[in-house]
Amino acid sequence: MKTLYLDCGMGAAGDMLTAALLELLPDREKIIGELNALGIPGVEFVCGKAQKCGIGGTHISVCVHGEEESGEMHSHGHEAAHRHDHEHTIHEAEEHHDHEHAHEPGHDHEHPHSHEHEAAHHHHSGMHEIKHIVGSLSLSERIRKDILAVFGMIAEAESHVHGVPVTDIHFHEVGTMDAVADITAVCVLMDRLAPDQVVVSPVHVGSGQVKCAHGILPVPAPAAAYILKDVPIYGGEIRGELCTPTGAALLKYFASRFGAMPVMRTLVIGYGMGKKDFPAANCVRALLGETDGAGDTVAELVCNVDDMTAEAIGFASETLLEAGALEVYTVAAGMKKSRPGTVLHVMCAESMKDKMVELIFKHTTTIGIRENISRRYTLARSIQRVQTPYGEVRKKISEGYGVTREKYEYEDLARIARERGLSIREVEESL
Repeated sequence: MKTLYLDCGMGAAGDMLTAALLELLPDREKIIGELNALGIPGVEFVCGKAQKCGIGGTHISVCVHGEEESGEMHSHGHEAAHRHDHEHTIHEAEEHHDHEHAHEPGHDHEHPHSHEHEAAHHHHSGMHEIKHIVGSLSLSERIRKDILAVFGMIAEAESHVHGVPVTDIHFHEVGTMDAVADITAVCVLMDRLAPDQVVVSPVHVGSGQVKCAHGILPVPAPAAAYILKDVPIYGGEIRGELCTPTGAALLKYFASRFGAMPVMRTLVIGYGMGKKDFPAANCVRALLGETDGAGDTVAELVCNVDDMTAEAIGFASETLLEAGALEVYTVAAGMKKSRPGTVLHVMCAESMKDKMVELIFKHTTTIGIRENISRRYTLARSIQRVQTPYGEVRKKISEGYGVTREKYEYEDLARIARERGLSIREVEESL
């Protein structure tokens, strides 16, 4: 089984995760070029080498309108947040270790700047604008869905922290574009790596306090703390914000489970570096390898319903899948009083179990859920990109236990069929 293990002994931020995943893939310069070609407004990814505590790795810088995100940009964010006190503004520092002004009381926040520069960085975006930005990028629907799901987790956390509806949550422009860049990059790289499971270590969140637009807050910041509910986290002697809300959301969204590194045959290792120096190597370490499929366990949640419409059951199933369920399916059954009914089966990672239970109760009429912990056996899966007369098409390859299976990605076949006025079968036969 293709397994990705993320070692978050120094926390996680979007750019550190991007750099660590990038190191797992060949032809990194080409991938950076592809990321820059996506069309994220005003954003450029810059890849460079870095070293922490004698360990070499990669650092990713995100330049917004030609400038790397910095303390100066965030001082503007503080001012904007105070002026727009009717809005709840998110302007997260994606390279969190570089914002030393958050821990130095003597830092001067009076930076000279032009009115044009000020105006450019005082724009705010809500989830509607985020959806518009993501929808305009040259990405597959699956990757767009992943990006918006991660943003949704951040917005939900900020909504809970501020006690306002998600629709009232706004993102500061610089923080928005930096976060769009990091989240998009991680989602693209995860799609490219296509691991069967993602195991994440307990997350080091740091200690002390962090300064933001709302004042001085404890570490982990409230939004990150909310996202990391039900995730094993710990503090320590290192003072500072080691895990940002975006880093937390990306970890929680992609993790199959949290825990110790499984027994695995490591094939490649990547180090994603932060900017700031600490006594410990400031990096996220990613290990990609093979594990025995027999070690994979999932939670299976089952409930019976006999008073829901087909549309309502369909909506519940889609909602559960969008929230991270591994599989959702239904079985027709006869219920008490001879009523026809439905048995809903939801399979998920054990770390997602509580969230799935909450969603099942919210979106179905059941009053009871049964739980089974199952061991599953899966084939190792990978994705090949094949050049065809219709352009690049993804092919899914599943291998293991003496079996190899190949299948073209349905979304790619459907796109070609629509563009060419063909049936999916005709497209398959012509490839």
